[in-house]
Parts: sequence; C-alpha cells; structure tokens
Amino acid sequence: MSKVPARFSHLLLAFFTSLLMSLLMSGVITLLNLGLVDDFLRRWLTAFITAFVVAFPAILLVLPVARRIVARITD
Repeated sequence: MSKVPARFSHLLLAFFTSLLMSLLMSGVITLLNLGLVDDFLRRWLTAFITAFVVAFPAILLVLPVARRIVARITD
C-alpha cells in the first residue's frame, strides 16, 4: 500500500481531526438532546454530516491560528 505524500499531511490532519470530533460531538449532543430515541442513529448521522461539512473547512482556517498561538506561549 502506498502512502500519501507528506505535503498533504496538514490536509489529512484537518480531515481526520474534524471527522473524529464531529462524530464524537454530534453523538454526545444528539444523545443529550434526544436520549436514546428509536431513530437515534439516523439523527446522529444527519447531525454528524452537517457538523463535518462545517468543521472541515473551519479547522483548515483555525489550525494555523492555533499553531501560532501555541508557538507564542511555549518555549
């Protein structure tokens, strides 16, 4: 299996970070708001897709800013 070139690592980091955080947070928020209703899985996945569509471009914008902030406050 071939690997993805390192020049795409920032995109992969943003993709997987937004994917996993959207999945986790949409599940938690859906569960807290609705409980374990009959169509929980469908509602969770709908919320996840919506969250991911927003989260991926957002993290592409926010991650460089966060890196600069961390660089300024660390040695």
